[in-house]
Amino acid sequence: MVRRYRVAGLTFSLEMPDIHPAWGQLDNYAPFDITASPMHPGQQPEFFTVQLADDAFRGEREVLYKSPDVPGEPVVDLFRYGAGYLVEFAPVNTVPVCGQLAVGADFRFGKLSVCGSLERQIFAINNALMFMFAFASAPFRALEMHASVVMHGGRGFLFLGHSGTGKSTHSRLWLRYIAGTELLNDDNPVVRVVDGTVRVFGTPWSGKTPCYKAQDVPVGAIVRLRQAPENRIERLGAVGAYASVMASCSGFRPIRSIADAQHETLAAVVQGVPCYQLDCLPDEAAARLCQSTVDE
Repeated sequence: MVRRYRVAGLTFSLEMPDIHPAWGQLDNYAPFDITASPMHPGQQPEFFTVQLADDAFRGEREVLYKSPDVPGEPVVDLFRYGAGYLVEFAPVNTVPVCGQLAVGADFRFGKLSVCGSLERQIFAINNALMFMFAFASAPFRALEMHASVVMHGGRGFLFLGHSGTGKSTHSRLWLRYIAGTELLNDDNPVVRVVDGTVRVFGTPWSGKTPCYKAQDVPVGAIVRLRQAPENRIERLGAVGAYASVMASCSGFRPIRSIADAQHETLAAVVQGVPCYQLDCLPDEAAARLCQSTVDE
């Protein structure tokens, strides 16, 4: 069975046996499923495909990136493998690898081997598709972000920051105290430059918060959060804005083609969208200060 999905205006496909039990556990993709939609003349074909493989991948490999040894954090390790790459996934570093993704150098086609419990296989499928999207979408002026995003007044506001900074908490504060606020995505939205406008899109990937919306809005502002004993906000200059956004986008800069494409998109984003630094407490006052500053 092959199913087609459209995220941020880009179409990709997943191929697995019809009877694979994972099909019944991928509800997060339902809002993005276009399998039944006819192809229109001139419509772009899938920009990547992931196909389930029968066996694990073996052979020589060269380490390009190893996940930090942080307790409780997922493992995503990248290797040079033949003429392409191999990615290995595990939910945490204390359990065996549950997914291997062998992908070509252009990130257009990947073969995925999964093992372990159904829960771990689904983890591998989700992470393989996220990985492929982040890398394959770079030439399409798209950035897969680590951010929480709310919508207010027809615009999207992205909250960035290190893990544990309080991105989700700040979104919840907006939802609670700022009337008319709606959550778009709580972990992995996509920012894309479309016809000169910077837009943010919901995706099938939203961390621990189930929020899978096939919606998009223009970006109103990007805010990097930092925990502090008092609330204070300032607008960032071009260099600070670029560094803040770059630190939160998925990709692998040593791969030159990815880095060059993302640089062009990052430059367009920080030129087209105001970026801020919010030093804050996890309280109502922080949300109101942020909203009154950025939502002009």
